[in-house]
Amino acid sequence: MFSVRLNDLRRTTSFRLALLFLALFGAASLTLFGFLYWQTAGYLKSGTDEWLAREIRSLVAASPSQLIEHLQEHAAHDPGANRPFALFDAAGNKVEGNLANLPTSSLPSDRPFEFSLNRGGEAVPFRGLARRLPSGNIVLVSQNVWEMHEFRELLLGAMTWGGLLVLIMGLAGAAAIGAGSVRRIDEVTGAIERIVKGNLAGRLPTRGTAGDLDRLVEVVNGMLDDIERLMHEVKGVSDAVAHDLRTPLTRLLAGLERAGRRAASVDEYAAAVDEAIGETKAVLSTFGAMLRISEVEDGARRAGFKTLDLAAIAADVTEFYQPLAEAKRVSFSLKDENTGSGRIAGDPSLLFEAIGNLVDNAIKFTPSGGRVTVRVFCENERLGIIVADTGPGIPAEEREAVLRRFYRAERSRHTPGSGLGLSLVAAVARLHGLDLVIEDAKPGCRVTLRRESNSTWPSLAVAATQWD
Repeated sequence: MFSVRLNDLRRTTSFRLALLFLALFGAASLTLFGFLYWQTAGYLKSGTDEWLAREIRSLVAASPSQLIEHLQEHAAHDPGANRPFALFDAAGNKVEGNLANLPTSSLPSDRPFEFSLNRGGEAVPFRGLARRLPSGNIVLVSQNVWEMHEFRELLLGAMTWGGLLVLIMGLAGAAAIGAGSVRRIDEVTGAIERIVKGNLAGRLPTRGTAGDLDRLVEVVNGMLDDIERLMHEVKGVSDAVAHDLRTPLTRLLAGLERAGRRAASVDEYAAAVDEAIGETKAVLSTFGAMLRISEVEDGARRAGFKTLDLAAIAADVTEFYQPLAEAKRVSFSLKDENTGSGRIAGDPSLLFEAIGNLVDNAIKFTPSGGRVTVRVFCENERLGIIVADTGPGIPAEEREAVLRRFYRAERSRHTPGSGLGLSLVAAVARLHGLDLVIEDAKPGCRVTLRRESNSTWPSLAVAATQWD
């Protein structure tokens, strides 16, 4: 199990990014430590070299007697020989000073050099500088640099251990970050597996951190909301189709069976056939409306949009439904209140059909002597159309439900129709970026299709308050 989790940890993007950051930070730290070490060691060495150069210049400039005297005084003040000075003849034999032998046969040298002296069985490092005098003798000055070497080793050790500590802490941090990502991904994966197994109500967990994964989870949860809604709609449509088609199909079957048993003349057979044709047309009309809604919701019709005059479409609808209103003795009028262009990008046939559905419903449910009004408005960049009637209206609790496919209020159960009219209107509204608002006209119902100036493609909205 541990190896599996370790493999999971190693494969996480966050762990790899943490390792990459650690590598970059380590390289930068190594460069910085190296620079600090080089600068510190160089500073200590240059300070020693400057002191050696000053001392040897003063000795070279002295006379032979002054040189001997200076070496004797220096030896007296340096009994531990931590800064040994000495004078050697051309053959390398000691003339004066507190250094017994030349450190190397390659002297003198124009550059400072390092050598070791045996002190108590231990090699002690020294740094020296030698010059040849005009007489052929060699003068040498040196300094014990053991402390400088110790400091460099301590500095190098501190940097090494510091680097190892940074590496360990970085690896631990990367592992912690990776482990957190593994746990988070496991949570999301587990939720997805439960959803795949049929729990459509499940959602991916969020932590409220507004991180990258949380933002992705919020988008996926929104998608799952839509999928769940669509699945419920599909189930509802299936149930509604079965329920709404059962009645006409039952009547069709009963009529045909009755005709087969009882019809005794050509006229009776013809009547049975006409009744069957009528029921079949009703079924086909229902399927046609469903296909029409699916076509509109697909959005492909948006590619053929063109600029339209909304008032002209409303006038055509009014002219088309005027005879129906007169036959039912309903007052029917159009009010054009355009103060702007009143133009909209859309599909003329779909807009005609949507407005016609609203008008047809208004006339259908308005009693004789009532009033239906179509009002077109365009003011302050607000554009739309209102269909109002003086019928029974739609209760506030049903204003969302009437937009669902096949939904029919109890009072309209015995009114001809399939319950798809307002669903089609809602689909056309979404396609054209219009808000669909259902309100109380007091009395009656008022349905508004509108677009606000600050909303290019508004979402479907259902309002239960008065709107003027």
